[in-house]
Amino acid sequence: MKIRRKSRFAPEVFTHSLNDIMFFLLLFFLIISTMSNPNVIKLMLPKASATQQMYKKQITLSIDDKKGYFIDKEPIPFDRLEAELQNIFANVEDKTIVLRVDKNLAVQDLVDVLELGAKNEIKMVMATAK
Repeated sequence: MKIRRKSRFAPEVFTHSLNDIMFFLLLFFLIISTMSNPNVIKLMLPKASATQQMYKKQITLSIDDKKGYFIDKEPIPFDRLEAELQNIFANVEDKTIVLRVDKNLAVQDLVDVLELGAKNEIKMVMATAK
């Protein structure tokens, strides 16, 4: 006489705790990725009694199609632009301006602004749309 089991054995994998493990792994990698910076070379720098602090400053200069000049959303006439830039970049080592120029503006107006930057040793970067 052959005895049969009524229920067959089916293998199971209990995945209830896998959600918690995956959450902790994700959290761990997010924390580690914000702490590490791959572009930094670790060096042992020499010590000095007197230090000099380098200042970096970046502003946005926008020019609309009606030749309106704006420094960080503040309107300014073109004849005061150079003096205002000199005031902003006083005691700043790395001077950078992000140019946002309307596409319908004449090239000569852009060249005038670039001349001001070259005269005052200011780096100019032009913002574009995709």
